Amino acid sequence: MHELFEHTADLGLRATAPSLDALFVEMAHCLVSAMVEDPASVQPLEETRIELVGTDREFLLFDWLKELLSRFDTDRVVFASFEVQVSESGLTATVRGEAFDPDRHTFAHEVKAITYHELKVVQDAGVWLAEVIVDI
Repeated sequence: MHELFEHTADLGLRATAPSLDALFVEMAHCLVSAMVEDPASVQPLEETRIELVGTDREFLLFDWLKELLSRFDTDRVVFASFEVQVSESGLTATVRGEAFDPDRHTFAHEVKAITYHELKVVQDAGVWLAEVIVDI
């Protein structure tokens, strides 16, 4: 499950999941829902592999979301599906998406940056929770 929440002039992303891998998937979906009004309009046509190194969960989440946003900014690709494996040394993911098409993909928010403000990844009673604020 994921949701957006208001945060002063920015936007918050929050997700819960039963595993760390699923949490990173949910946060990716949450980012896409912040950027595109109808995430279901994005088709998983092109596949890309992403590998990130890091041992701190919060910084790894930051790097993960920053990488997805960077690929949108530089390649104009928006993603529809995510397979993520988080390990003690980093993250490997297979992401699928397509080129942003303004005729089919309507912007919800222009996400300018992922921030460290109130960034958290915690586990409580077997449920993982993540929150991050994005600059819009």
